[in-house]
Amino acid sequence: MTIDDVGIATGIPAPVSARVTRLEGRKVMWIEFDASEVAHPLSSQMTAIISEGLRTALDELIPIVLIVNSSGADIAEGVAPLHGWGTAARLLTKCSGRVPTFAIVNGPAVSGPALLLGLVDVVIMTSTSYAFVNGPLIIRQFTGVDITKDELGSASTMERSAGLATAVVKSREEGRDVIVEILNYLPDRVDGETPRLPTSDPINRLTPEAGDHIPETATGSYDVRSVVESIVDDGVITEIRSQWALNIVTAFASIDGRPVGIVANQPMALAGTLDIPASQKAARFVNFCDAFNLPIITFVDTPGFYPGKDLEWRGMIRHGAQLVYAYGQATVPRICVILRKSYGGAYIVMDSKKMGNDVCLAWPWAELAVMGAGQASAILRRGASDDDRIAFESDYTERLLNPYIAAERGYVDDVINPADTRATIAASLSMLSNKRDQRPHRRHGNSPL
Repeated sequence: MTIDDVGIATGIPAPVSARVTRLEGRKVMWIEFDASEVAHPLSSQMTAIISEGLRTALDELIPIVLIVNSSGADIAEGVAPLHGWGTAARLLTKCSGRVPTFAIVNGPAVSGPALLLGLVDVVIMTSTSYAFVNGPLIIRQFTGVDITKDELGSASTMERSAGLATAVVKSREEGRDVIVEILNYLPDRVDGETPRLPTSDPINRLTPEAGDHIPETATGSYDVRSVVESIVDDGVITEIRSQWALNIVTAFASIDGRPVGIVANQPMALAGTLDIPASQKAARFVNFCDAFNLPIITFVDTPGFYPGKDLEWRGMIRHGAQLVYAYGQATVPRICVILRKSYGGAYIVMDSKKMGNDVCLAWPWAELAVMGAGQASAILRRGASDDDRIAFESDYTERLLNPYIAAERGYVDDVINPADTRATIAASLSMLSNKRDQRPHRRHGNSPL
């Protein structure tokens, strides 16, 4: 305990503690399950402490860090712990969008405690931790399937398959470092100013290497992170959920010291198409940035939505609409940069001009259309000779795909040289620094969850 620590509900005897403390100079609410080889079942006394800590964080408007190590509600105590974690869930929901919330899973997180993880903004899991709502015994009884706890809910499974874990680390201390890194980009509360980060990277630094990463062939792949790193301050990005939905990149960075959120299609995975996980990942991140006043920069290179009947049956319409909704309601400064391809519905979804972005930029070779020339030829020139199709594709490309046509129609604000991308974005952020876009008064929208 340091001189800055203030304990909360310290008189309640339970293996959990809550305190206001300092995390690298930032005041936070630190709620922690006691370290133990055997995870503690969640009792009503424990939930009382957790809830009091959450109430205090809400009153003081300070970020929350929750260290979880619990085997679920205490069966011997009956229904009381269930009501307790329900109260905690309601308070955590009230904190959402008002203060940043973090969790480090340092053991099991089962049943109610696992569901709490789904409410926080950033979940860090240690490599030996695991999380699930129903455990192997219940699954075996109901379905007859034998599965181990690690197969069911290991940290790597929660990171790669479920998208729950923002990152997997070796220890709780490493998890703390990740939280500090992310918190550097964020204000303490919804109405707080984002911090200005120190950098010696010149605001007008030219970035010709950004364009050099783009292959000459329209179907060639490349790592979009290399493009982003060449543009942002000091080449540093802090990627979020890097192992889930690999076809989209979400990250924090800064430009001219201003923290920003980055959303970028990743051509190295599924050609940068959008599917259900990518839509969910990007939508969640856009909401997070919008809640805490971070400008959003979207780098676009996508041929569209990934096709497939299974994807449609699983709800591609609903989940794709989550990303539409997130961008459509975002009020922070929004800048879109079209790197190469921007086709079809995905063109609109990736923060197009008509979705309400503030500045839309395109590189000279960018292609904006319903679909590419080859696809259009296959539909509109079925049965035509090879020469006819080649001539059609050439004409289609020249007339419709280049960004200057989109600029003439007001869909692109400027066609820029890749070398000028950093300076143009920095100037746009400065111009938009006082943007205040108020949402219409309503209880809330009906988000396509």
